[in-house]
Formats: sequence, structure tokens, C-alpha cells
Amino acid sequence: MAPTSLLSSSLLTVRRLSGPEFEELVAGYPEVDVPIEQSSHWLKTEESGPARKSYGLFAYYDGGILVATASLMLFTRRLRQSVVAINGPAWFAARTPEMERRLVETMKDQARTDPVIDPLYLRLQVANPEIGVRKALEPGWYEREIVVDLTPSEDDLLKSFRANARQSIRKATKAGVEVQFIEPAQRREVFARDLFPILAETAERAEFAAFESDYYERLLAELPELTRLAVAYHNGTAVSWLITTEYRTRAVYYFAGSSTAARGVFAPYILLWETFRVLKEAGNRSCGLTGIVSESYPQLANVTTFKRNWSKNEVDLPVTYDIPLKPKKYAAVGIYVRVRREGIPELVKRARKLKDQGVSKLNNRTRHGA
Repeated sequence: MAPTSLLSSSLLTVRRLSGPEFEELVAGYPEVDVPIEQSSHWLKTEESGPARKSYGLFAYYDGGILVATASLMLFTRRLRQSVVAINGPAWFAARTPEMERRLVETMKDQARTDPVIDPLYLRLQVANPEIGVRKALEPGWYEREIVVDLTPSEDDLLKSFRANARQSIRKATKAGVEVQFIEPAQRREVFARDLFPILAETAERAEFAAFESDYYERLLAELPELTRLAVAYHNGTAVSWLITTEYRTRAVYYFAGSSTAARGVFAPYILLWETFRVLKEAGNRSCGLTGIVSESYPQLANVTTFKRNWSKNEVDLPVTYDIPLKPKKYAAVGIYVRVRREGIPELVKRARKLKDQGVSKLNNRTRHGA
């Protein structure tokens, strides 16, 4: 029997949803921010296989009150299986510590009692860590972002940017940078041929790991109505690009890449400005610029400088945590993961240092006739 109040049961009622059922349900709550990663649409972009697959779409109720929804993925790695909500769950009720504790306990019970799966832990964003969570074994979703309000007029929106952004837009225009939005039928070809090499250059320059080209191509192909691919050209050559998503009037500046040449003609600035204009015209009320620097992501300092040109509205997000289902085994796996992540690179670093020292001593002996 479903619980009828906060006091009648600690567990919530769980309902598995089909894709159409999920979209019909959330359509009744237009004011709630449901991330696209938590929608039924995003599942089309997830490559199902032995290592990762969709576990399902779920709604959680307290009596007749919708508390949250979650699109859950099942990840299987060496020594561990996990149930993960990517940028979720989405909340429809007040996110109090007590209600969040009840949701977590419900999800734990859901995972433990399903005979088909055997997860070591849950991973999701938690706003009230005092309910009992662990720091995630791997980095999770970003913790802070800048959100641009697209509801003002174009003139007021442009005036809201920092002077550096406005000046850079004018310089890009003067330099002859042109922005094109690629039609869905041409996106895979254009991305693979012209844009992925720019991403590879960007990744090497900024020292981050990019996905293979097929990942971005699949995103664009599977969500043609919910994504845009914008490209900045200079003298007929692609120099900068970005991919945005749109869901429930909220857009996200999701992926981007720029060549060294793009910087010289300020292409990223006019590219993003023209994208804001198109997103606004399409009815989007805001555009999130994805992650900026935070305690867990100090490496985002460089992109933060660029993103702060567009808005002062910095938003803190719930942090990604793990909820162990088998605490002792989770602790042992945690040690293993930390050793692999921190210990092995340190051993390699020391080995290289000893090797360099040995080569240096050998060279010194050779020079002195030893």
C-alpha cells in the first residue's frame, strides 16, 4: 500500500516509467528544471553494452505526491557494478534533508531487492550530505555553473555582457568571422571532417581527454530536434564550434572546440553570441554554460574566465556522492581505486626521475672519461 504521509512510511513508492509515460508526467510540471540527461530522450545517446546500459526511468511518490524522477544507468566495471543518476535525480517536491534521506533509502532498497542486478553503490547528486554519503570514487557532475538569462531583449542581453565580450564580438565581426548552424542531415559529416580535428587540438592544448568523434556524432544524430551545431568560419575555414542542447525551455552550452586561429579573430565570442540569439528566438528562457571552477574542479579555471564574460549568475549544484550498498567491499574498492589513480602515477613519476638521474650521471661520467 502506498504511503499516505511523511510519517506513515520511510520508503517512497516507486513506479517504473516508459519513455512516453515519463514525458507525459513531467509535462505537467513546466516550472521544474528537469535536466536533459534525466529525460527519456538522453537514453538514445547512451551506447548500450556490457559496461553501461539503462536501468530504467522511475518516479518516486509520497502517497499521491510526486517527489522525484530518476533516469538510472547501470555501470559495470572491474570489481564493481553501480547504479548512477547522471545529473540527477530531478526534484518535484521540497528537497528537505528528511525527504532526500527517504529517497536515498528507497533507491537503496530498490537496488538491493532487484535480483537482476548486484550494485556495490548508488551514485547521484545529493543536496544534503548529512544524510550519510561518501565522496564519489571518481569525479562526478560539475558543481557550479554560470546561467545566462535569455528573457531580456537582444539589446539588453548584449548590454549585460562584460565589456570584453562586447568588444570581442565587434572585433570578430570586423575580422569577417561568419557563423553557420549546420542542418541535421549534414552534422555527422561536418563534425567528423572539419570539427573533430579542432576538438583534438583543443584537448591537447587544454590537457583534457575528449571522447571519440562517434560520441558527438551520435549525440547530434539521435537528438536532431534537441541539439544545435554552430560553426564559426574565417576565410572559409572552420575555426570554432559548439554544440547546445535544448529541453523544456532550458538550453545548455554543452561541448565546444576552438583552434589557435580562432583566438586571433575572436571567433568563440561571436559564435556564442549568435547562438544565444538563435536559442532565445526558439523560446529558450536560459542557457547554462556548464561547469566552472569549484573545489573539486580547479582545472576549470581557464574556461571560467571566458564564461564569466556572459553573466554574473553563478549557480551551485548538488554535489555527486556515492551511497555504498556493501560498505566493507566499497571501502576495499576505494583503496584500490585510489592506489591506481594516485599511487601508480606517482610510482611512474619516481621511476622516470630515477631514470633521468641515472642518464645524467652516465653522461657526466662519459664527459669526464670515467
